[in-house]
Amino acid sequence: MSELVRSYEICGDDFSRAGEASGAIKQTLKELGFSPAMIRRVAISTYEAEINMVIHANGGVITATISPVRVSIEFADNGPGIPDISLAMREGWSTATEDVRNLGFGAGMGLPNIKKNADEFEITTKEGVGTTLRISIYA
Repeated sequence: MSELVRSYEICGDDFSRAGEASGAIKQTLKELGFSPAMIRRVAISTYEAEINMVIHANGGVITATISPVRVSIEFADNGPGIPDISLAMREGWSTATEDVRNLGFGAGMGLPNIKKNADEFEITTKEGVGTTLRISIYA
């Protein structure tokens, strides 16, 4: 298999479609025969980042690059940026609104869960411009 690239447009505040991209990536990995353990790590990381894009960033684009040895995913948004990445990486810290929390989201575990499940994790952000998260998970 050569590299396979898939891109997904994520709409901000659209909770009815939240999880579609991560589900599609998970299904593709199953069809390609990746291990359940690897698929689980990719699914958790991708879902958490996708939900963050829906909740905090007015959407964005997810680009997954799948090769026989790894899955690399970039999450690029045009949101407000993250004022303090070290604070955002703390379990339980969240800027989610009360309405979002009432929907069952915004517990402050997104970025910590992504980092925990990724082999490579890089986040860049600029206030008022947006955030780009890049992760890789090896087969």
